Amino acid sequence: MRDARIGIAAALLAIFALTTAHAIEMGQPTQMKRPVPQVRHVNKPVPQPMPHRVVIQVDQNDPAVMNLALNNATNVIDYYRKKGESADVEIVAFGPGLNMLRADTTPVADRIHAMKDIAFPGKLRFAACGVTREGMEKKEGKQLELLPEASMVPSGVVHMMELQEKGWSYVRP
Repeated sequence: MRDARIGIAAALLAIFALTTAHAIEMGQPTQMKRPVPQVRHVNKPVPQPMPHRVVIQVDQNDPAVMNLALNNATNVIDYYRKKGESADVEIVAFGPGLNMLRADTTPVADRIHAMKDIAFPGKLRFAACGVTREGMEKKEGKQLELLPEASMVPSGVVHMMELQEKGWSYVRP
């Protein structure tokens, strides 16, 4: 009797194996169908490209360095304009480099005036260090006039540091 049960079990296993193999060959599922979970499609926002932003340091009273900084700014703006993109550029002058933005000492005033609208649709800004300005005013005994394109920041170095913390790239010509 035991041999008969073993024979029946073996026959059932063989039938099951053959049926499953045949179903796989025919591309049919071998298990009972389970309900397909409903997937809700959510429109994900299209990732926007990272903005192009660079801060350029000017800390020398050297016309060559000042012109190089202006060349760097122009090149960045032109490069991204040709790609149909915009770029924000900020030139930060401090220490002896503040002479770049002083109305009475700048050797590059004409270039700065001409660059006023060059960056559109991006932005081109000139930041003057307040700490340096205070020191120069105290030393020279007079109030300094800056170019109209320049804006004051409390500290040029701190301003650059904070821009970099916000993801701005840094260039020192």
